[in-house]
Amino acid sequence: MVEIITGEKGKGKTRVLLDKVHEDLKKCGGSLIFIDKNNHHMFDLDSRVRLINMEDFDMSTTGEFLGFVSGIISSNRDIEKIYLDSFLTTAFIDDADSLADAVEKLKALSEKFETDFLLSVSKKSEDLPESVKSAVIASL
Repeated sequence: MVEIITGEKGKGKTRVLLDKVHEDLKKCGGSLIFIDKNNHHMFDLDSRVRLINMEDFDMSTTGEFLGFVSGIISSNRDIEKIYLDSFLTTAFIDDADSLADAVEKLKALSEKFETDFLLSVSKKSEDLPESVKSAVIASL
């Protein structure tokens, strides 16, 4: 399953994402991964959540990012959920078609490996491609 939190920059998407992490920790049986563009939220996360700072990795395309996510899943088949903050930035997405394609690929990964994804996307929900609007769980 892929779920999306939308809203313009500064509307509180990351806070909602972090709250969801802490809520999921209470009922989670597997590993949780939080991918962010930097270490800014390191102290906001429980120590049981693995933070991955994308600044530590030299990537510049959506394909590289999706390959990286696939590698994370392949290294630990116990990953229950991956939280992707600042998704457009961390996944190098700059247009609607790229967003739709990336979400479809994440859905395929989710189904194949039983790993859920929760993304924060800095766009108004009405500006999202039609194919991803059904995944929106919160619009700020």
